[in-house]
Amino acid sequence: MEFSAKDLTANAGDPPRLGLFTDYRQFLREFYEYKRERTKHLLRPYSYATFAAAADIKSPNYLKLIIDGQRNLSTEMARKFAKAINLGKEETEEFVALVDFTQAQEPIERNRFLKVLADIRVRQQLKSGEINAETWQKVPSWVTWVLYALADQKDVRLDSAELFEILRGKARPEDIRRELERLIASGDLVKDEATGAISKGRELMSGSENVPVALVRKLQAELIYLGLESLFQDQPQDREFGTQTLALTEAEFEQLKFELRQFRKRWLKDVSVKRRSEKGDRVFQLNIQLFPVTISATKKDSI
Repeated sequence: MEFSAKDLTANAGDPPRLGLFTDYRQFLREFYEYKRERTKHLLRPYSYATFAAAADIKSPNYLKLIIDGQRNLSTEMARKFAKAINLGKEETEEFVALVDFTQAQEPIERNRFLKVLADIRVRQQLKSGEINAETWQKVPSWVTWVLYALADQKDVRLDSAELFEILRGKARPEDIRRELERLIASGDLVKDEATGAISKGRELMSGSENVPVALVRKLQAELIYLGLESLFQDQPQDREFGTQTLALTEAEFEQLKFELRQFRKRWLKDVSVKRRSEKGDRVFQLNIQLFPVTISATKKDSI
């Protein structure tokens, strides 16, 4: 699965867009700086006290304490902050979810809140037309990818009840049935009416597809969540999870990223060739994750 993704960017001089942030404190900082800059010529420019009055809170310095990480927001207070920023109903829901994600400490808890936040953002972008509904339909879910890969597994029939068991109950029968019908109708999967056997009709998605980044993130997040479930549900001999934390130069990072991509492409090519003559035993999900957990010390003052 490879996509070229269109990211969302804000124009210089525009107010900060909530949907571009993964840290509510950074959003609040940029919102405050934006308001200060826009009102600096006035007799009474925007201030922490102005925000406190709009949020109906007593402490005029509370916003600064929140931005600096010295206080956390409760759900009730988050809604007051959203009101002071003049967020609508849906954006308030998004802001509360962003607060929950930012303040969560445990990785599993953060993952749960991140999924909620991502779902809210995709839903809003669909409603606003930022993501085209037709494009949304073209991006397969994780269920679709697994069903497509099942065409290469031994002794699999197009039976929703059987597929529900094969997928270990991770997808609802109605989702399996719907995605299966879609795959057959589109010609991605082909059913032999005489034997009931399934085979791949064509490549599920082309690498030239221009897909909004929010949809790519949603799909990739779903696949990563499956890996998280496997960590707790599957025996060590049925999976291979390894982690490595290390400091890299930018050149080393680019080289490692390149080698990981080449490794993935090589395996995909080799396995695809083998599946033409021999079916596989099971469908596996391969997630390769390389991501920053720190920022450069030379850049920290600019963030």
